[in-house]
Amino acid sequence: MVTCILYNYFIMPDAFIPQRPVVAAYPKMPEAFIEVDAMSKYLKEKGIVAPFGSLYDEALRKRVRRGEFDMLIVAGGDGSVLRAGNLCAPSNVPILGVNLGKLGFLIQVEREDWREYFDKLLNGEAWIENRMMLHAEHIRSGEVLGAWDALNEVVVGRGQNLRPIRLSASVDGRHLTSYVADGLIASTATGSTAYALAAGGPILPPELRNILLVPIAPHLSVDRAVVLAEGSTVSMEVNGENAVFSIDGQASIALMPDDHLDVRAAEVTAQFVRFGDPGYFYRNITAHMNENSLGLPR
Repeated sequence: MVTCILYNYFIMPDAFIPQRPVVAAYPKMPEAFIEVDAMSKYLKEKGIVAPFGSLYDEALRKRVRRGEFDMLIVAGGDGSVLRAGNLCAPSNVPILGVNLGKLGFLIQVEREDWREYFDKLLNGEAWIENRMMLHAEHIRSGEVLGAWDALNEVVVGRGQNLRPIRLSASVDGRHLTSYVADGLIASTATGSTAYALAAGGPILPPELRNILLVPIAPHLSVDRAVVLAEGSTVSMEVNGENAVFSIDGQASIALMPDDHLDVRAAEVTAQFVRFGDPGYFYRNITAHMNENSLGLPR
């Protein structure tokens, strides 16, 4: 039976208290190792054994995949959280991010506040938020060349050539529209605050399980974002040369004419440790956008 409490007019999920956490640092931030060492020691003082290491250390990653931990604390930026999401989702390991980067759209806890939030965590004041991921398959002549899961987005874009590309989108096997554009983004609700937002797309509530399609710099094409029904599969097909695709901002992969990417909801779900009421999302996004607008001409 699921029990809930009413908190500021929101229905709060069950409290989450970890027993076997692990702390990981983004290795390209030297200060991250100082922080994760301090985090591990702080948790030990509270009676919780929490080993620490690099997010990219394969020995640590294998232990996460085996389900040895019930939470991963990652010190870094949004990119670190994306990498942690792909690592942890298959093993149902929740993620708590501590922001050492610049934006932190995905992260609720700032560097100077983690001790306060760790205390809240151990006092049962945290809850688990589930976010949909995407599953993408690269298909050529009916053969699946590769498959990936993404927390933010799958992007088909132009390569080094500056000319726009031609591509078409189909939903559940039915043609939707064709584009002449710099690219097309298939995004989760989580990704709606990333590249899709920069391309002019809407911000979606994080709990939605819809796919958002956003064209990039369309030329004489549909220039509006489309929100697909929950459970839909979108196929993005390249109708020419000079196209690549990228999963969550990783290294791009070349596409041949008539290649297509089939994108649908993944079977795995990313889990995040959150604090306060679910309205944190809007407060967080508003704060970041207001901060970035400071100093701009009026």
